[in-house]
Amino acid sequence: MTAAAIVVACAWLAVGIGYRPLVRIAVTLALLHAAAALWPALIPVAGAAWLVGAFALPDGILGSAGRRSGAAVAVAAGLGWTGWLLAGDRSPARGAVIAAAVIAALIGLAAVALRCREASARQRRVLQWVAAAGTIVAAGGAAVIGALHGLIGVPEFVLPWLVGALSLLPAGLLLGQLEATARLAEKALVEAIVVAGLAILVVAVYLVVVVGLGRAPVGRERDVLASSVVAALVVAVLAVPARARLGALARSVLHGTETPPEETLATFGARMSRAVPFDELLLQLAESLRATLGPAGAEIWIGADGVLTRTVSVPDRPAQRIELTEHERVVVGRTRIGAFRWLTVWLPQLLTEEDALIRVAPAAHGGELLGLLVVRRPADGTPFSAEDERALVELARQVGLALHNVALDSALQASLQELRQRNTELQASRLRIVTAADASRRAIERDLHDGAQQHLVALSVKLGLARDMIADEPTEAAAVLEELRTDVQATITVLRELAHGIYPPLLRNHGLAQALPSVTRRSPLPCTVSVELPGRYPEEVEAAVYFCCLEAIGNASKHAGPGASITVTVAADATLLRFSVCDDGAGFAAGADPSGAGFVNMADRVGAIGGRLTVESLPGQGTTVRGEIPVGRVDEPRPAVRMADV
Repeated sequence: MTAAAIVVACAWLAVGIGYRPLVRIAVTLALLHAAAALWPALIPVAGAAWLVGAFALPDGILGSAGRRSGAAVAVAAGLGWTGWLLAGDRSPARGAVIAAAVIAALIGLAAVALRCREASARQRRVLQWVAAAGTIVAAGGAAVIGALHGLIGVPEFVLPWLVGALSLLPAGLLLGQLEATARLAEKALVEAIVVAGLAILVVAVYLVVVVGLGRAPVGRERDVLASSVVAALVVAVLAVPARARLGALARSVLHGTETPPEETLATFGARMSRAVPFDELLLQLAESLRATLGPAGAEIWIGADGVLTRTVSVPDRPAQRIELTEHERVVVGRTRIGAFRWLTVWLPQLLTEEDALIRVAPAAHGGELLGLLVVRRPADGTPFSAEDERALVELARQVGLALHNVALDSALQASLQELRQRNTELQASRLRIVTAADASRRAIERDLHDGAQQHLVALSVKLGLARDMIADEPTEAAAVLEELRTDVQATITVLRELAHGIYPPLLRNHGLAQALPSVTRRSPLPCTVSVELPGRYPEEVEAAVYFCCLEAIGNASKHAGPGASITVTVAADATLLRFSVCDDGAGFAAGADPSGAGFVNMADRVGAIGGRLTVESLPGQGTTVRGEIPVGRVDEPRPAVRMADV
């Protein structure tokens, strides 16, 4: 026990160089161990000191009120027990000491586990090393030493060995501080749990066997049993690493330098997460498949909607296309893996005369077939194993996910491009609308200035003349008043035409069925109008159709030729209102630009309410302007609007 105390003190003092508070704990533990070796009554105090050390891990500081309270209770209990022993000149009972040690160990373990959740990365590594050492102490001290003592009576005194095993705890704390070993903390804890579990399993098996014999070993039997226990413990410790290395050796003997399928699976997943072009990724996958699973060739087929194309093949093969029916798509997409007989039924296009060993794994996502992985082996080659098929299926699953992501990315890029184009068109359309509105205002101002205003000025002059002439020349004044009446009628006509050009009252009051025929009556070319509508539509819809037809009739009047005629048709169904303006005039060539100001204005007007405009023309065969506007309802009949309101 004194030797163990010296080891404990040295380890804790070495750790205390980094954490000063641990120096005091180390010195205290060393002194208590040395004193407990001479005066057993101090053993409870030494146990309490160990519990305080567990509360103070990993930096020697009792940082919370709970840990400080627990440490105070442990010290008080240890001092009280020791005082009771000294007062009666007693020695601590072995059973009581072991029970107290177990309780203290459980409490300390719980405190360390709670501390690990809040610890930093460096502190967590220290705690993991201490936990690894504690696992070895529990397994080696409690299980192995106790079992050996019960089986063969070695060691004769168990308690000093258990106390000596406690030196592993500060040793683990020291390893957690050293930079070279701190990074191995997690692995050390895992290995410690494995070794401890195997050691407990070995001693448990030996206890069962010995108990089954019905007697304890005697004489030379004890030496043989001790040797066999030690040998079993060594085998248990070395079994896991030896198995891994022997398996690697066996695979290297069988396959030479070939890459195992599991490594291909892992490397493909790693490459897929990087910024590797998808075509290059598929080529690398095909090469890996040939090196691992398909020495006779590997192929990757990609497609959608039942049409698959050979995209990559090693060795290189000519392009080929497969078209599957709906039923075949469902069956192939739900299949885990296909072999020769399955392929003869569902994918005979993939088979050749040499294909005795072939495997096909569908690459699907969400039940949708996106591709195929095909691997081939020579007819006299090694058959596919279950592990090979599992790796191929897992690769196909990852390829299906990658193909799905690529499709989503392509759709996203197309949507972004369409949005950019629509944004550009929208900006241009807004500019054209603003420009057209300004031009309309200027035209109205010009019409008012040159038309109605001039008439009103003339009326004002003539009214002044009539006033002066009434008294002296009543006959001539009457003639002037008659001219004034004619001029007033002309001014009213000018104002009416101006108002009609801004928004025709006939369209507002009676709709397209009467407004469009009134337009065609002023056309220089013969014009036929057919309007078949179930009722009235929103103002913006009727205005768009009216002004588009007006623009198209004006274009036809200018460019169709003197002998042409015009046909205007407006009809509607439950979802669309359609209109067309056709002429049988000169037309224009297909290569000519149909995006003149008139066509652009019509397209902007229809597009503003979600419609679409098309223009069709051939030289000598006339021009047709068609429009479609989505409509959801037919308005109720509207009340008539008085001329005064207009």
